[in-house]
Amino acid sequence: MLNRALRRFLRLLWRLVWRGALLFVVLSVALVLLFRFVPPPGSMVMVERKIQSWINSEPIEIKRQWRSWDNLSSNAKLAVIAAEDQRFPVHRGFDLVEMQRAWQASRDGARLRGASTLSQQTAKNVFLWSGRSWARKGLEAWFTLLIETFWSKQRILEVYLNVAEWDTGVFGLEAAADHYFGASGSALTERQASLLAAILPSPRTRSASRPDAQVERRSQWIRQQMRNLGGVSYLQRL
Repeated sequence: MLNRALRRFLRLLWRLVWRGALLFVVLSVALVLLFRFVPPPGSMVMVERKIQSWINSEPIEIKRQWRSWDNLSSNAKLAVIAAEDQRFPVHRGFDLVEMQRAWQASRDGARLRGASTLSQQTAKNVFLWSGRSWARKGLEAWFTLLIETFWSKQRILEVYLNVAEWDTGVFGLEAAADHYFGASGSALTERQASLLAAILPSPRTRSASRPDAQVERRSQWIRQQMRNLGGVSYLQRL
């Protein structure tokens, strides 16, 4: 009798898990397809910042203005590729070369280095919470596969530039350009774009308008990489 009841419970549990998984797949695919054409209304990082502000009783104003691909600076597009993901046009969401290098470096005792692509960062920023759990990494991989399947490379970079955080509460290239330089996100100089890309690893503790020595060195390196890639003509590969 007990075994029969246990089997019934396990069958019911399996149906619930299977249906829940199917519902998640359908909803996630539908959401990714919707955002292929419609600008995301925000990002999970923005939600996190708002929740943190409520918990800490420190109001945060979210600054963000969506800009379409044609209204985003070509210098900025190239700068973030040069800084974050130089094989962005050719990989399918995961840079196996960088992953291998990161793994080898960690085996040799070096500090663990990041190997996230722009596609992974976009998936994480738009759909997921911050953190390093295996569950989040698994979901990040799933959403990365989805956006690489249903979005163009231009769309991935367009969304990334509109949701990336450049300071506390400052999201997207347009808001960042105004915040740091009083400029439009469509008219950034090469130097301004490289400075914005240079602070992306730690945007809440670094400044593009008042760069320290480390940010200045990284921005110079990014400008050199932009030239090595062939300048903004590199964007034609997207």
